[in-house]
Amino acid sequence: MPMDLKLNPSPGRSLKSGLTHISEDARLIFKTVWEDLENDLGHEYLRFAREIILLGGAPGSGKGTHTQFILKSRGLTCPSIVVSDLLNTPEAKAVKESGGLVGDREVVHLVFRKLLEEEYRDGAVLDGFPRTKVQVDCLKLLVEKMQELRREFYDTPLHGYFRYPVIHIMVLFVDEKISIERQLKRGREIQAHNEEVETTGVGEKLELRATDLDLSAAQRRYKVFKEQTWEALKSLKEIFFYHFINANGSVEEVEQNIQAELDYQSSLELDPRTYDRLRHLPLAREIIVHARQDLVRRLDDYEFDHSALFQDVVEFIDRKIMPIVVRHAISGVAMVNREDTLLDDPLALAMLIDIFSDRGYHAVVDLHRIEVPKKVNLTTGAIECREKKVYRITIRFRGSEIRRGG
Repeated sequence: MPMDLKLNPSPGRSLKSGLTHISEDARLIFKTVWEDLENDLGHEYLRFAREIILLGGAPGSGKGTHTQFILKSRGLTCPSIVVSDLLNTPEAKAVKESGGLVGDREVVHLVFRKLLEEEYRDGAVLDGFPRTKVQVDCLKLLVEKMQELRREFYDTPLHGYFRYPVIHIMVLFVDEKISIERQLKRGREIQAHNEEVETTGVGEKLELRATDLDLSAAQRRYKVFKEQTWEALKSLKEIFFYHFINANGSVEEVEQNIQAELDYQSSLELDPRTYDRLRHLPLAREIIVHARQDLVRRLDDYEFDHSALFQDVVEFIDRKIMPIVVRHAISGVAMVNREDTLLDDPLALAMLIDIFSDRGYHAVVDLHRIEVPKKVNLTTGAIECREKKVYRITIRFRGSEIRRGG
């Protein structure tokens, strides 16, 4: 299977075009589910999670293992919504035990109703949805409805409940060989655990899937993922945030891959009006791209255009600051108070900060103005003061204590 899906298109830009290919089955199922929700809860209470992370993955890819990490990285405190746990009817269990998929109408109804619970108002991780083309189409129709509700309530007191929807599609992928090995290993471990619980009476038994004990069932489960779930999720890559995660490695490696994919993208996540308000402010990653080159250019300009002042600043650092910095080599923090008039020149201060940056330090300078009594008018009692300027210079760097502990 090719691993060429690390794509991050402009979510929402293609939703309208995606709605032109909705199947009639999906439209019928969605209409029925939506009408049921409106009748049960009321139109203005269809307040869905603002951010929905749709977590799909091959069997054995570690969806359960990595869910907590995903929740934490997005600042969500609610539990994940595990679709298989929602499907606890006897009929649904029988279908799941055979490695198949439960009916679309039942899945869509349960998922949409769960997403309306208040604890998921800010966001939700959906483990195992969508898994079919019909479920994908119902998701598209849901997002369209969420956008309609947002427009409807935008200028009302309820606008805070209908925010700009953000949809992430996250696929944890493992090769078929690894998937089957992990499924069967999980089966053996759960079986051994349950036998020990039965023998000792200590602990609780874990759910043991039939597919985790049978090679052909495990192979069939992977085939269902590849031919139905994965294909369904791929169809969303041009509409929503799409994250293809290589989950073949260790837990730590997979978490690094997930974090890299979930970096904040405000231009696409914020409400357009909010983004317009902020867009003129540069992103941190933009201002650091050429930071080193700009620093070098400034230092060279100091040397060629302001040589005398530059020399004075270097000597000031060398004689009056560095001896104190050296004495704080263990902690990595040195604080220096100086009243030197050299620092009254803003250019000298800029030089000082740039010199420390070039040498690997982080320097911050605060100016404190202190009124010092100079003389008292004995007739009026007025006190004449002179202004005393104290420059408080804080130098931070990687100290030896940090190095030992890190």
